Amino acid sequence: MQIALIGFSKSGKTTVFNALTGANAEVSAFATGKAKTHRAVVEVPDTRLDRLHQLFQSKKLVHATVDYLDPIGIRRDQVGHGASLGEDMLHTISTTDALVAVIRAFEDDSGVECDPEGDLETIFLELVLSDLAKVDTRLQRLESQIQRIGGKDRQSLEYQAAILKRLKETLEAGRRILGLEVNPDEDRFLRSFQFLTAKPLLVVLNTSEGDTGEAHLAELQDRIRKASGDSPESALPRFIALCGRTEMEIAQLPSDERAVFLEEYGIKEPGAFRIIRVSYDALGLMSFFTVAPNEAHAWTIHRGTPALEAAGAVHSDMQRGFIRAQVTPWEDLLRDGSFAEAKKHAHLRLEGKEYIVQDGDVIEIMFSV
Repeated sequence: MQIALIGFSKSGKTTVFNALTGANAEVSAFATGKAKTHRAVVEVPDTRLDRLHQLFQSKKLVHATVDYLDPIGIRRDQVGHGASLGEDMLHTISTTDALVAVIRAFEDDSGVECDPEGDLETIFLELVLSDLAKVDTRLQRLESQIQRIGGKDRQSLEYQAAILKRLKETLEAGRRILGLEVNPDEDRFLRSFQFLTAKPLLVVLNTSEGDTGEAHLAELQDRIRKASGDSPESALPRFIALCGRTEMEIAQLPSDERAVFLEEYGIKEPGAFRIIRVSYDALGLMSFFTVAPNEAHAWTIHRGTPALEAAGAVHSDMQRGFIRAQVTPWEDLLRDGSFAEAKKHAHLRLEGKEYIVQDGDVIEIMFSV
């Protein structure tokens, strides 16, 4: 899973990046013109896998990972012209799975106005304008080709143009593509464009210390719902409030000191954990496990994935030569203490290729190639 952070300069975007990753990226680099995209890979915390690793005393422990990108911020001087994101930023974020919009909700002596509602509306609009520009460019090209081509090729181009015209209507109404109903063929066609508003969006309200952000969160959610019209709930952004500076300080502490500081600040869990959990939910992701004495491993798949495709997440040979899967819910395996005991208590099942893998399943793939 790859996630990009977006936001205006002075929003604390890089501070939040450091909080999520434990990195020490220079927060003033973008302001001084020494801009480059910050990147970091972090493990997805999962106590289920940790406990299975302890049970089997596996030599190796492999958590799922998230790849975070922190590109240069949105240009305020280009807002409203469809160019505020910049070519470098567009190149960086277009291939990611989801976007995190960091919104400033704190006051300091920088002279930057604190306007969470206005900033989010502007970012929302800039994403829409970027996609609209891409749709217009492609439509112009298609309409030119349609005039020169006949037969089945023309019909195919007209079909594509019709889809893009639906998208254009949606975007011109100020709504995101993510809420648009499309059939499988249309979905495959649209994925190649890597539209920004087709990606799940998580809004991180970066607050001052001690501010829960509840008032701003309510206002932000209300404004986005109104702007999104009748879009389904699943297409709307998710919202989280945190203090980026405090979370960064905690993330950069040695692991044995973090719990003390979390308790001191009254934080139930690090913001990094919350963001990963919400991101998994927004993307419809989950984990299954493979466990053996040599390795305990978490694998990330989409909810609703059948066993045959899940096998491919482990290795292509397993999918190609799939025979069946031996499946145990992780709670049962921990309770039983071994695969042999799980089998004795009928907690170990043999499933075929069409079995829909469940979150937390422990699976052994039987295959032959």
